[in-house]
Amino acid sequence: MGAKLLTICAAGLLVSGCLKEKPKDRSAESVQQIRQLLDQWAKAFEAKDVDGVMAVYAPGAALTAYDIVPPLQYKGANSYRKDYADFFAQFNGPLHVQIADDHLEVSGDLAVDYSLEHITGTMKDGKPADLWLRATSVFKRIAGKWLDIHDHISVPADMTTGKARLDLKP
Repeated sequence: MGAKLLTICAAGLLVSGCLKEKPKDRSAESVQQIRQLLDQWAKAFEAKDVDGVMAVYAPGAALTAYDIVPPLQYKGANSYRKDYADFFAQFNGPLHVQIADDHLEVSGDLAVDYSLEHITGTMKDGKPADLWLRATSVFKRIAGKWLDIHDHISVPADMTTGKARLDLKP
């Protein structure tokens, strides 16, 4: 009787475990939400809208960014906001950003997006700007909303001269 009862209990546990609702796979939904954030960022960037750009980032100290200009790192949203404002102030008229070779990976409440960014515009002195950057953003779902918590923007460097290579193209 004991072995039979054990078999019945084991079968019951197996069946009840199999019938439990599996956690919902939200990766497709997350990808769509993050893609919308990236589109929102691009539109705000092209309009030189600092508030619109910063709306995709985590507020306060939750944000750390590495940009192509000093300092070595930007800690906090206020610091990165100033970086964007200073960058936009260098240009006359609108900017254009093209995202190429984009990759987005989502796992749970974290996601990473990496791509190449082609930025064009006209500097305040009238010279054209045309450069390709490497960009990586890390997103975190905070209180149910995806926000960018880390950006890493870079350009290749010539190790012999120690100078940035802004002339490279994919």
